[in-house]
Amino acid sequence: MAWFKREKKRIDQATPPDERRVKTEGLWTKCENCRATVWKKDLEANWRVCPKCQHHFRLHATKRLELLLDSRWVEHDASLSSNDPLHFTDTKPYAARLKDARKKLGMADAIITAEGLLGGRTVMCCSMEFGFIGGSMGAVVGEKVTRAIERAIEKRLPLVIVSCSGGARMMEGTISLMQLAKVSAALARLDEVHLPFISVLTDPTTGGVTASYAMLGDINIAEPGALIGFAGPRVIEQTMRQKLPDGFQKSEFLLEHGFLDAIVHRKDLKTYISSALNFFLN
Repeated sequence: MAWFKREKKRIDQATPPDERRVKTEGLWTKCENCRATVWKKDLEANWRVCPKCQHHFRLHATKRLELLLDSRWVEHDASLSSNDPLHFTDTKPYAARLKDARKKLGMADAIITAEGLLGGRTVMCCSMEFGFIGGSMGAVVGEKVTRAIERAIEKRLPLVIVSCSGGARMMEGTISLMQLAKVSAALARLDEVHLPFISVLTDPTTGGVTASYAMLGDINIAEPGALIGFAGPRVIEQTMRQKLPDGFQKSEFLLEHGFLDAIVHRKDLKTYISSALNFFLN
């Protein structure tokens, strides 16, 4: 009679390691402000505002339009894209960076211009995307904003621009700097026909965008904690050789010093803008 030794297999030995591990990668994120671990689904449901400390994460340009506009919108000039006018090459060719950004984000450039309803009123709305080469403004961004302004004039519509940008796009050199004057001149024409422009500044709004349309609104409003300025704090400190005040260039600091009209929580933005437009147009 043969005897066999029965070996007991533990469940964790019988199950492959990959199947035993609870797959939580990508389900959680850490708040940049309070360092709390946040369930990503809760964050997205709250329009990317930390439910614990109310820190405002960056919001994709398309999501921004979903937040502000009542329903579906009509996008304008979606196919406009840069042709790399200077054939710029640094650590990586500009053409390759454009190709990567377009593939990753499904956008031709760093802004979406759309026409839709906001609080039941038709508006022209532009929404910038920081993920597209830092939301930088080149010839395409400047052209799309200018066309949005011209459509607003033609159709007698108010204009809303949500800025989120590192400034002018250095890969397009002087061509990108020309957009500051071009967009500012278009906004002057909008003002001449007495149509309101509401500027929403989010984190970050810097450089040439701050130096042009972002600060030219009839009302300039910002989200809490947004970095807003021309040069960055480190550049200013190195130039002035002085320590800057706490919170320098944050939206709260700018409101205190008269550079902003209001700071509005993301969940209240749509209602605030709708009320402002009613004030201007009724």
